[in-house]
Amino acid sequence: MTAASTPAFATPAQSQDSESGSVQPIIRVRGLVNRFGEQVVHDGLDLDVLPGEILGVVGGSGTGKSVLMRSIIGLRTPDAGEIEVLGVDARSQAPDDRLHIERNTGVLFQDGALFSSLTVGENVQVPLREHHPDLPDSLRYELALLKVKLAGLEADALNKLPSQLSGGMRKRAGLARALALDPPLLFLDEPTAGLDPIGAAAFDKLTRTLQQALGLTVFLITHDLDTLYAICDRVAVIADRKVIAVATLAELEQLDHPWVQEYFNGPRGRAARSGASDRRMSAVNPGSTREEA
Repeated sequence: MTAASTPAFATPAQSQDSESGSVQPIIRVRGLVNRFGEQVVHDGLDLDVLPGEILGVVGGSGTGKSVLMRSIIGLRTPDAGEIEVLGVDARSQAPDDRLHIERNTGVLFQDGALFSSLTVGENVQVPLREHHPDLPDSLRYELALLKVKLAGLEADALNKLPSQLSGGMRKRAGLARALALDPPLLFLDEPTAGLDPIGAAAFDKLTRTLQQALGLTVFLITHDLDTLYAICDRVAVIADRKVIAVATLAELEQLDHPWVQEYFNGPRGRAARSGASDRRMSAVNPGSTREEA
């Protein structure tokens, strides 16, 4: 079975428009090209991300998962292609367009990417100071405290430096900063990398809880099969310099592509699939999401 011969595999070109009653994508990428010198990372990449979903993005090392994210949020200028985010041209340099995207997206980079000289509270306040400079200091503090608690940290984490936090706590602090402006669109780059299995499962549960409670759309880069099976609604596979398929996990397991078969039907894929039901039930359980390991 191939992506081309299987209608169940959604491709961006098959996305329906508003006249057919379907929801329009919150992210729309067409013909994306990214090069680094002679190396071509993406060549004609297409992708749609639908509102309200958690989309997992997977691919082998060097396939450009983070490059794709950086192109979408405007941290990298692609060599060619079209990108639309929240109804705005993401390649536009118009101040109003850039401001619209920046105010409505939050990003958790790998390992949190916190400013090492600032406390957690000060880190969370950075977007607030940039986009709402007229807010009183007391209100910024209260908002930072709210986001820290929302990310599953205790209030006393607010006054700690990143060096005083564990890896899991740094990621949660980075998540609190990503949520500072109440964005509808959240980008997570390898959020469970480096966490132990218990910590990773707790972060998955937190992600699903926040997505449901806040109505977020989540663009999730990961190599963690447990995360994919626990919380992702669909998964986009990057291979051969393109997105070769966007589908549910059950559909992707049937895709006749060497990397996909090895990834999803290898020993780790089978183990993740066998425990998927329990992890998915745990992820949607509204119980505690705190984890400080």
